Amino acid sequence: MILDLHVHTIKGGPDSSLSPDQLVSEARRAGLDGVCLTEHGGGWDPWEFRRFREQHGDLTLIPALEVDTEFGHVIAFGLASYVSGIHKIETLRKVVDGLGGFLVAVHPYRRFFDKPPLFKSLLFKQPVPLEQAVRHEIFAITDAIEAVNGACTVRENEFALKTAQMLGKPAVGGSDAHSTHGLGCGATVFQDTVRTAEELLAALRARRYHPTSGLLEGHTSPFEVARPFGGVQ
Repeated sequence: MILDLHVHTIKGGPDSSLSPDQLVSEARRAGLDGVCLTEHGGGWDPWEFRRFREQHGDLTLIPALEVDTEFGHVIAFGLASYVSGIHKIETLRKVVDGLGGFLVAVHPYRRFFDKPPLFKSLLFKQPVPLEQAVRHEIFAITDAIEAVNGACTVRENEFALKTAQMLGKPAVGGSDAHSTHGLGCGATVFQDTVRTAEELLAALRARRYHPTSGLLEGHTSPFEVARPFGGVQ
């Protein structure tokens, strides 16, 4: 199954122009089997989401939450609404553990390679070598790393994939779409069937998946680092 694990709709805040109906239409057009709606702050009433999911039973639709923490952005699978204090990463970890959830560090290297004054990394004050970057606390606290983010550059995504490989962490992919543009440009290919939130959590823990950036180009091959690797010199 092919799931886009990182999508935002108008339900999650003013930074998205993607309506739920557009999401469904574009997901089908792109060839996705499902989408995780990783809204900032939640945004969906549980009953409303249940009705939305039932209306579109051919697609796997799963709510999640993207949380802005002091260590960057983290998607919490198994959590669909905001809980007080989860902007602190340790609190988020405890809450998600209590729910049997799963944490993914998303777009960890966005703007990492921009030259000052454009350098605006959420995790680092300045570019550092890969061997130093992988020691950031966020990677020890989270369960997986987003290695394909549709709003990141190839170089940023490659650096994230190398981080996952060095740490022995699973890597996932998502488009981070906020409009009809690019939905599915990043995705995760699962070997197992995923129809519910519970099945997604089980599949994420099983590690039987890979990130891809090729769905819109007609393939779902694993995302790989180009040779030679374009890391920080």
